Amino acid sequence: MRPDFQTIDEITRRLAESVPGELKTARAEVERQFKTVLENAFSRLDLVTREEFEIQKKVLLRTREKLERLEALLAEKDKPAAS
Repeated sequence: MRPDFQTIDEITRRLAESVPGELKTARAEVERQFKTVLENAFSRLDLVTREEFEIQKKVLLRTREKLERLEALLAEKDKPAAS
């Protein structure tokens, strides 16, 4: 999975803004270093994108609905026949 660079950029910006005022002159370099560290860390994690997560969530919901229908159908077939 490729990291979400928009999120990395946002985190990087927030981290750079938290640098004390006396270090602000080095802000661009600090921001670049933060971004590099974050990209490397995120690339080693086993993450999925929000889009991939939402797709799998929908697949799971459809599978659960199908399973519930099959369970109900099986329960109907297992009922003893009325005499």
